[in-house]
Amino acid sequence: MPIQSESESLPERTFQYQNSLPPLPVPSLEMSLSKYLDAVQPFASEKEFKATVDTVRKFQEGVGKELHQKLLQRAKTKKNWLEEWWLDTAYLEVRIPSQLNVNFGGPLPYLEHCWPPAEGTHLQRASIAIWHTLQYWNLLRTERLAPQKAGKTALDMDQFKMLFCTCKVPGVKKDTIHNYFKTESEGPCPSHLVVMCRGRIFTFDALCDGQILTPPELLRQLSYVKECCEGEPEGDGVSALTSEERTRWAKAREHLISIHPHNKTILETIQSSLFVVSLDDATPYSTPENYTNISMESLSGNPTIRWGDKSYNSVVFADGTFGSNCDHAPYDAMVLVSMCSYLDQQIKATEGKWRGSHTIRPIPRPEELVFTVDDKVRSDISHAKQQYLESTQDLQIVCYAFTAFGKAAIKQKKLHPDTFVQLAMQLAYYRMHKKPGSCYETAMTRKFYHGRTETMRSCTTEAVNWCAAMMDPTCDVNAKRKAMLLAFHKHNKLMAEAQEGKGFERHLLGLYLIAKEEGRPTPELFMDPLYAKSGGGGNFVLSSSLVGYTTILGAVAPMVHHGYGFFYRIRDDRIVFSVSAWKSCRQTDAVLLFNNLSSSLHEMLHLATTSQL
Repeated sequence: MPIQSESESLPERTFQYQNSLPPLPVPSLEMSLSKYLDAVQPFASEKEFKATVDTVRKFQEGVGKELHQKLLQRAKTKKNWLEEWWLDTAYLEVRIPSQLNVNFGGPLPYLEHCWPPAEGTHLQRASIAIWHTLQYWNLLRTERLAPQKAGKTALDMDQFKMLFCTCKVPGVKKDTIHNYFKTESEGPCPSHLVVMCRGRIFTFDALCDGQILTPPELLRQLSYVKECCEGEPEGDGVSALTSEERTRWAKAREHLISIHPHNKTILETIQSSLFVVSLDDATPYSTPENYTNISMESLSGNPTIRWGDKSYNSVVFADGTFGSNCDHAPYDAMVLVSMCSYLDQQIKATEGKWRGSHTIRPIPRPEELVFTVDDKVRSDISHAKQQYLESTQDLQIVCYAFTAFGKAAIKQKKLHPDTFVQLAMQLAYYRMHKKPGSCYETAMTRKFYHGRTETMRSCTTEAVNWCAAMMDPTCDVNAKRKAMLLAFHKHNKLMAEAQEGKGFERHLLGLYLIAKEEGRPTPELFMDPLYAKSGGGGNFVLSSSLVGYTTILGAVAPMVHHGYGFFYRIRDDRIVFSVSAWKSCRQTDAVLLFNNLSSSLHEMLHLATTSQL
């Protein structure tokens, strides 16, 4: 047996590659602008396109050149030139309510194996799920979670530090992120949980003598909270304030602190807690084929039992099913997907049972955190609930499984499963709306230091040509197939480039922000009607993301009023979709889009089969 070197035999530590990751690159100006022109073409008449080509040329030779040089200077001094800007622009400066518009939420899949919906099981199941979550926290804290890789390339793991003990705090002009998590080598880390139930808030330490509480001990704590709230009037529901417009919430929070110093202590306790456990009285019956109720309830449920700014709210429903609701600012969904996938595997492997000791150590009971409120706070809470209710009633979500086929059948045709779904979505939208839909697909840039995402615009000229061919009764099978393969090829190429830091969207954002920071007028490029029409500036009609090839799915509200949120996970034998839309927009309908999507998927597989690719 060959002798292993010392480094090979030691397990890799979670954050060990952080400092050796390459900096986020700045693409060439020429390349970004030519990609941009390519991306706007499907949305332009000949005349409009000619005008945009002219605008882009002027930008490239003039102000764009200067701004690009300044961006290169910035990139010399920062390992990730985008990081602060992205956090501010995409999240912290945004003033609309986060809880419905920015947060992501979704169902957990335990009902597919050992935990089908069942009354009277929720606290016991919650104690087991929380125990596994605490094990994951411990893996991160001791850096024993294996660093993720793409092939052999290490991926940035920094966002995993934001999963626990993290909270967004509202500001009048801009929010901030408070992160209290520390690895063992960095120092002590908060270890208390917060439990919310019927508008009331409780806390207890998840450790006893440095050991994580066992499921029977956690069950005792949860049962105590539940008993305190049974048959009692609801609490003040201060947490509803987190669902408010950001500046209003910031001012309400300042007022809350001014009433009594104890209120500030409570806020700190919530902000620094590991995560929030939301005990929800709802029973959103769901099945493996239809997760709509849990998805809807996770994303838009009772605002008095979740803290909208917390990086992780674990929602426990009264029928023993589970969901989550998370602030999107500190991390992207892949972090939560990784943890939830771990939980699902652990719970499945242990059949959702605890086989350890049932001895309960003498542990202090949970402490109730009671805010001192006045009439103004009460009126702020009722205003927050009112606006939240109005918004949630406007949200339409469907979460269905397409069970005819999945990854296995698609790969058999030597096609990329994600591209397959993206093109099916383009065709479904085209069929419904008789025009191409500007589309944002998330591309991951975690190969780079503190990399998060890039936009991959999947409504390409090739995709639109193929959609037109599919709708044309005179077009023969071979022409349709040829057009489809061109669309596949283009999508795969753009996605690969985006992941290598060669997209153009974040680059253009950087140029825009330099102009803004220097007090220059907004460059003409960004004022061009085609910029917004093609999705630029957050105007994508289809906001989409592959959540992965696991059992975990989530949903986000649409980016624009006349748009859709479109999220999916791909399994060997099925593809599960969450589609969101706003009911007040007459032109959109999530159910109709899903139905059209199902037809598109069938047609595509048929096309790939009959034409013997």
